Amino acid sequence: MTTPLTMAASRRPDGTQVLTVTGEIDMSNAGTFDAALTRAADDGRLVVDLAAVDYLDSAGLTVLFDHAPHIELVANPLIAPVLSISGLVDVTTVHGLDSGPDGDGRP
Repeated sequence: MTTPLTMAASRRPDGTQVLTVTGEIDMSNAGTFDAALTRAADDGRLVVDLAAVDYLDSAGLTVLFDHAPHIELVANPLIAPVLSISGLVDVTTVHGLDSGPDGDGRP
């Protein structure tokens, strides 16, 4: 059974590609998540907004590590500790580990 996951690609006025992810990222949908990151990152640097992600397992972390050289992440308080403990914060930029300059932790 695949767990609920939705992804929406958009582009900021400055041209930055953003992939907004909502739901749960686990082994049942990690392949779909990986494919979406690959497509979205083809244009260069990608911000992956995980602010609405409720669950992230090791399969999802593996996908994020695989794409780390080309992505920046926006975390929420629920998954920020997972990103820190896993070491992902050491290989890519993660916003939302604190409140950020405008209070929402977003770049």
